[in-house]
Amino acid sequence: MSATRELIDFVKTRREQLGLTQQDLSDRAGVGLRFVRDLEQGKESLRLDKVNQVLALFGHKLGPIKIEERDEL
Repeated sequence: MSATRELIDFVKTRREQLGLTQQDLSDRAGVGLRFVRDLEQGKESLRLDKVNQVLALFGHKLGPIKIEERDEL
């Protein structure tokens, strides 16, 4: 599963578990409704600070994840 798909699934599942609409989530996280919709639809060009605003509502934040073994730069 891709990191993007994991993020989408996490946000949508947590929102639904808490009984929040997309509008509720946007209001509570302090981001626009369009941003929440774009996030849940997997738009690739999202602002990281806003993604973290949404994740903070669930007690999480994004961080670097090693994707594969490779030679150091």
